[in-house]
Amino acid sequence: MAAQERQAANEDKDNASVWERLERPTPAPRTTLTPLRIAKAAVGVADAEGLDAVTMRRLATELGVAPMAAYRYVTGKDELLELMVDFVYAELELPDGKEGWRATMRSVALRIREVLLRHSWVTRATWCAPTPNQLAVPEAVLAALDGLGLDADNAMAVYNTLTAYVHGAVDSEVALTQMLRVRGWSTREEARAGLASQMAWLMTTGRFPMYARYIGEARRKDDQQWQFEAGLDSVLDGIAARLSL
Repeated sequence: MAAQERQAANEDKDNASVWERLERPTPAPRTTLTPLRIAKAAVGVADAEGLDAVTMRRLATELGVAPMAAYRYVTGKDELLELMVDFVYAELELPDGKEGWRATMRSVALRIREVLLRHSWVTRATWCAPTPNQLAVPEAVLAALDGLGLDADNAMAVYNTLTAYVHGAVDSEVALTQMLRVRGWSTREEARAGLASQMAWLMTTGRFPMYARYIGEARRKDDQQWQFEAGLDSVLDGIAARLSL
């Protein structure tokens, strides 16, 4: 009977998510290692060197513990990534929704952008399962939309439209930063100088008159904050018009 109980307990551990396990009462820790310390150390490595640099062995070195110590809390890198993403999303100070759906969604979008630009590797964590702090974001937006006459499907479509814009815009910013680094350019002005001859030829073909106009007339080429907010307001205007909000 004891053997069967132990087997059942092991199966339960294998099937439970990291979040379910962490909320269960645990014995007094034998070390000072905690899920928060693990996540903070892993995020530090990812911020400095990229997501690929995060391994269980590297994490143990950063924490000054035995290589197997972290496995007391996570089963491997997938669950470690969940802790990391949750740690990052904990930085979001979500609005209370009292200012209305539009102000809430605008605030959420701006704050997500700030967090993702600080931790650009998060945009690569596409295989990560949902985490508590991550789910708090749609919870806040859906709560702000509640009572406006939208059914569940349309409310989620609105949320997904918002986050698709945010992630797409941030991905473009991150890609540009990576391109500058790879090419050895420190500013966008240096990038324009480096690409000047190529762009000049492309413009002389006459095939891109609207882009040539942009190059000649645009005054906010380097103002990424303005570009993001202008696009965000366009998205919110579209949502308001489409749903008569």
